[in-house]
Amino acid sequence: MVQVERSDSASPFWKAPQRDTPPLKTPARDSSLVVGAAYSHADILKFDSLWVFPQDISITPPSATSALERVPTQSPITRTSKSPPFKQYMNFLSSTNDDWTADEAEDMYDYESDDGDDFGLPSLSNMKRRTRKKAEQSRAHLDDGLNGGGRERRYSNSEDIAIERPAASYPMPKKSEGKILRPQYKEILRDPANALHLINHPSIPANATPKEVDAMNSRITRINKFKKLLQASTIPLPDLRSLAWSGVPEEVRAMTWQLLLSYLPTSSERRVATLERKRKEYLDGVRQAFGGGGQPAPGSSAPPRGTNRGLDEAIWHQISIDVPRTNPHIELYSYEATQRSLERILYVWAVRHPASGYVQGINDLVTPFWQVFLGTYITDPDIESGMDPGQLPKAVLDAVEADSFWCLTKLLDGIQDHYIVAQPGIQRQVSALRDLTARIDAGLAKHLEKEQVEFIQFSFRWMNCLLMREISVKNTIRMWDTYMAEEQGFSEFHLYVCAAFLVKWSDKLVKMDFQEIMMFLQSLPTGDWTEKDIELLLSEAYIWQSLFKGSSAHLKGQGGEGSRSASMNFTL
Repeated sequence: MVQVERSDSASPFWKAPQRDTPPLKTPARDSSLVVGAAYSHADILKFDSLWVFPQDISITPPSATSALERVPTQSPITRTSKSPPFKQYMNFLSSTNDDWTADEAEDMYDYESDDGDDFGLPSLSNMKRRTRKKAEQSRAHLDDGLNGGGRERRYSNSEDIAIERPAASYPMPKKSEGKILRPQYKEILRDPANALHLINHPSIPANATPKEVDAMNSRITRINKFKKLLQASTIPLPDLRSLAWSGVPEEVRAMTWQLLLSYLPTSSERRVATLERKRKEYLDGVRQAFGGGGQPAPGSSAPPRGTNRGLDEAIWHQISIDVPRTNPHIELYSYEATQRSLERILYVWAVRHPASGYVQGINDLVTPFWQVFLGTYITDPDIESGMDPGQLPKAVLDAVEADSFWCLTKLLDGIQDHYIVAQPGIQRQVSALRDLTARIDAGLAKHLEKEQVEFIQFSFRWMNCLLMREISVKNTIRMWDTYMAEEQGFSEFHLYVCAAFLVKWSDKLVKMDFQEIMMFLQSLPTGDWTEKDIELLLSEAYIWQSLFKGSSAHLKGQGGEGSRSASMNFTL
């Protein structure tokens, strides 16, 4: 691939690096360079540098001794005779794509099949192997542009995105009959409030029990409250947040999310014009980013090569790797139309936010928005299977994509420090989770410390992906209902949800050693969780927030033996 300079008509989203001289060709890539990802958790997982932060970043101090004193001098997997068998644990890690001790294991075990960690980033051992292989390749291979230019970003010279990836990048799902598009989809496209007219009260069967009648009447009451608020000329957001979000009508979820994220204005008079303007702004950004109107549609002829589009190849490369790995167990995300849409959303967001760029894990965060907004236009609430989005009208897909982009942007604006250099936001939350756990369940905290389990080993992913790797997308959507209703749901309330999530398994964890704890926390038994399980988790998180929010002195204390038992007096 040939490197080219940006033309004057290039997108204003970025500026190509200035080069007075041709880039130097090196025989091998720098071993510290990770192609395709600016930041990841790989550096954080070097145990000799845990809890070391820039001077201008404040974090919650450790509760007793310094965090550095608690960090083992070597990997916890190989530290003492009390540690679990090294081979068994490494076999487990290789099966879950978590290479915690890649440096030690590289010469002891065969990791040729290890293609990446849990976030898609190549493991440390894999990067070393690839570096050695690159060094052994011919000079001709180095001249093809893949390894040239040192640390400078590469820019693609092809107009057609599809021909820049292997043919097998998109899986070929089975043909399906598809779902039924709402006949009123054009009205909903114009104004999401038109979906309110599609909500039907559930009919009460004649043979319904008193308990069933009460449940149905409760649902009807909730529906009427939502409709009354959302049909107002000016929607009161505090009243909308105060509603009971259990059993929220599917037809209004998308609109309430858009309102609570301040994507839609509360005034009905401004809603239609704002929605049209924001969607057009996003589509214009896609055209600028990809040239020629974005990526070609499936089956269309490829645009001529040679157009200087200026694609940031480092960003695009990582996105094109991560998107096919996003929810691979759900049929909806295996279709080409879905993956192309996610790629555009992530790429345009990355180039518009150069302080962070694309970071692995953001690909998960866009899927609840995409799924909720797509469901607005489909009669069947279960859209995870049996539907190829490519069959839908282009206007619908464009609206779903644009709305998802702007809502993702609003969400990430509140947790931006999770994804900048060194990810200080996540580091602070991991530290706060350790302190909070010590107050909620001192026995569990002491056991984890005794087994030398570092919180960052298991909770980094909880903060980076907002627990989306631990629970299903449907359950995530229910959890985000509450996050939206909280003033700082994603940046603050999520911490208490993680604490409740960890303490939930306390009785099992205190009976496990290091190996068993890590294996359990990497594959938690949440596959059969229902909405009721999520609501119970949220209720417990609300209790912890009520007790400890703003009580930093309590978080730093060493007491709290009875805090967990005392909390059981609360009615959930």
